[in-house]
Amino acid sequence: MFTEDKILIGCNESQNVFLLSKLANRHGLIAGATGTGKTITLKTLAESFSDMGVPVFLADMKGDISGLAKIGSETDKIKTNVEKYSLADKGFKYRAYPVEFWDLFGTKGLPVRVTLSEMGPVLLSKILNLSEAQAGVLNIVFKVADDESLLIIDLKDLKAMINHVVENKDKYESEYGAIAAKSANTILRSLITLEDQGGNDFFGEPALDLNDFMCVDDNGKGIINILDAQKLSLSPELYSTFLLWMLSSLYENLPEVGDLDKPKFVFFFDEAHLLFDDISPEFGKRIEQITRLIRSKGVGLYFISQSPADIPDDILAQLGNRVQHALHAYTPKDQKAVKVAAETFRPNPEFDTAEVISNLGIGQALVSVLEEGGVPSIVQQVDIVPPQSYIGALDDAQRSELINLSEMKPKYFEAVDGLSAYEMLLDKIDSNPNIESEVPQVDKEIIGEVKNQEVIPETPNEAPQQPQESVLGDIIGGVLAGGTQKGKKKSSQQKMVEKAASQAMNTAAREVTKGIMRGIFGQMK
Repeated sequence: MFTEDKILIGCNESQNVFLLSKLANRHGLIAGATGTGKTITLKTLAESFSDMGVPVFLADMKGDISGLAKIGSETDKIKTNVEKYSLADKGFKYRAYPVEFWDLFGTKGLPVRVTLSEMGPVLLSKILNLSEAQAGVLNIVFKVADDESLLIIDLKDLKAMINHVVENKDKYESEYGAIAAKSANTILRSLITLEDQGGNDFFGEPALDLNDFMCVDDNGKGIINILDAQKLSLSPELYSTFLLWMLSSLYENLPEVGDLDKPKFVFFFDEAHLLFDDISPEFGKRIEQITRLIRSKGVGLYFISQSPADIPDDILAQLGNRVQHALHAYTPKDQKAVKVAAETFRPNPEFDTAEVISNLGIGQALVSVLEEGGVPSIVQQVDIVPPQSYIGALDDAQRSELINLSEMKPKYFEAVDGLSAYEMLLDKIDSNPNIESEVPQVDKEIIGEVKNQEVIPETPNEAPQQPQESVLGDIIGGVLAGGTQKGKKKSSQQKMVEKAASQAMNTAAREVTKGIMRGIFGQMK
């Protein structure tokens, strides 16, 4: 609960525990066994940041966080704690919060799309579980696309681009290294699996602009962006990689702001263990670097998992604000997890931290936050302040109504198939009917699909087709001039120019006009 310009996390009979606004971007951890109250803590913190005017992103793994959009209702337990700790005098009031619903699959929220060019080869390799050799081929494909301004927007672009690179391997290998057709075939097969998981819906345009996550409403409250992850959680690689792309993109693109009075944005990473399961040392170092440096961009990260042991030590050491719910010590492994959790706190001489962790009730937690000067406070046992919004899931009708009322809907609801590598390679193949004879032993499915497309031929009085190198210049010129080609049949190239003009503000049109640079995880900057 946001009160007195601070976040009230929890209370006990002797004191209240506050999180200072200016230290909220020093990151945090919410841990505890299933059913001990982590979701309540998450909702309480999200509400507090919203009241502070800080936008929030979080994933809804079970569907029950959606109740943030609905006015809360009184229960016996909430009533008891509100009266016991005089929360009404501190501003506690049942209310709803401004929410945007998002969904990678576009069913329980606005569609979330990312272009493959934006995500880059490193993170895509993680989603596809590629070997080092296969990831090397994928890197070459993206490098060729970047160098030749062939935008890889969706999966059909990537398939066409893979075939293009393998077909022309003699041209590219001297500059980019060996290109194994076997690895290319494996990547193509992996893309089929990704399609079955919803990849065709996720990779495309209009691409998500992360600035649209960083908004406040007319009353100055931060928008709480809720990603529905019930279905997404069944594809843990896709889930964790998407959130990692978000983190790295925020890190690469936000300006340095130094120490602020409050964060610019807060990011909750639920089921954080999925990010670190079977992760390579190189990936781990990059995540550690982002965690260490992103707070200077005004972003606070809060990892949510069952145990602190799920988080690597180098990252755990940077999480200054901690809420630990109960852990059960039934097995030797559980007992070790309890010991690890206890050791992450500054001890309180009044109780044994490990013993308390094993005996906390639902809604109770051990809390330690950073005090003035950045020093961790002595751990306190508290009752977590209850949420002011509804505890439970929003029904489908209410969710649909909010989605339909969203100001973001016109921007994101309809998918757009813009000018990209597939169309440009189609034009190139159309101008060279003998290209198939050059194809080595690699899947020819995409090339066959491309060649079977119906293309209106040019009439004799039309100008000869321009070479591929001039296509981008024509597109940009056509967009700027806004001209048309009346009275003539349209060649495939002319169709592409007009298509680009009509979609001049989409991601592809923006990217065509700038050089592509890639960041710490190979994502586009």
